[in-house]
Order: sequence, then C-alpha cells, then structure tokens
Amino acid sequence: MLLALNKPYGVLSQFTPEPGSRWRTLAEFALPKAIYPLGRLDADSEGLLLLSDEAGLNSRLLEPRQAHAREYWVQVERIPDASALARLARGVRLGTHTTLPCAVRRLEPAPAVPPREPPVRFRKNVPDCWLTLELTEGKNRQVRRMTAAMGHPTLRLVRARIGTLTLAALALAPGQWRELTEVERAAVFGP
Repeated sequence: MLLALNKPYGVLSQFTPEPGSRWRTLAEFALPKAIYPLGRLDADSEGLLLLSDEAGLNSRLLEPRQAHAREYWVQVERIPDASALARLARGVRLGTHTTLPCAVRRLEPAPAVPPREPPVRFRKNVPDCWLTLELTEGKNRQVRRMTAAMGHPTLRLVRARIGTLTLAALALAPGQWRELTEVERAAVFGP
C-alpha cells in the first residue's frame, strides 16, 4: 500500500510524540495500521508525504543514486539575485557536506497555497518571494540550510512534487490522505 498525505504545518513525520514536544503527530490522521513515512518533512514544513507498508520503498525513494526528484516551493526573505540562485543550483557547502547540484528558479507568480496556521510572519520592510528547488537528496533541514547559507532564510516550505506526482494533481487539502492508484505510484517509482 502506498499513501499520499498533504502534511500540514506543525505535524511531525512520525506516529509517536516526542517527550515535551508541542508538535502534533501522524497518529491523529486515522491512517491504516503498519505503515510508516517514506522520508520525512520537518514539523515546520508542509506538503506531499508518502507512507507505505512496503519495506523496500524507503531506500528506492530516498537514495540519491536513484535520482527521485523532489520539488519544494520555498518562500524566502528578500529577493535573491541571479548569482545567489546560481550558487544554490551549483551546490552549497553545509558543514562538511556540499549539496548536489539542483534546479532552482523564482516562482512568478507566487504559487497558490492554502493559508498556514499560524501564518508566516509579515515584515513590512522586508520583501519575500517564492522559489522552486528540485533536489535528488534530502539531508536534515537541507532546503532551509541552503537558503539560509545564501542569506535568504526560509519562511515557508512546501513539498510540491515527488517524481512526477504533484500535490496539486492529488487535490488533497492539508491533513487529507488517500491511497495512490497504480498510475500515481508509477509517477513516483516508474513502471
């Protein structure tokens, strides 16, 4: 079984709460038993999260050699110039790791995303914009760390696509989930 969930802001990608954590968990979404998330989205990230009861799918999806592209829509502080976008695309040094090259561009117009609760802070004198980043790797908080390294902190992060399966095509509101069809499954893992 392969499920897609539109994970809302404030939800951990796990079923068991962390001691003392203010974050909600996947347990509140009445998901079938014996499934687990394929990869993760941080509690402060939103969007497409896959879950399965098939043990081998996690490595098939997440191993960078498999080159399963994941697209993120990222609202950042300030407007990055062409050189900042080019540096993101080449790869960014994060501690001892340099990220793999990625595709990056400004999203104009801004994507239509549902309002977030709580809303992103608004700063009258600091403009923001939306970027799209397509990655084939997923280190801990990688997108946020990449944009921060370029001087453009992430305000909001939404995973919009895995493979060719898009959150928009699934038409799931935040917190909704459903089992994927064979065609949708092939959009993630191939035929």
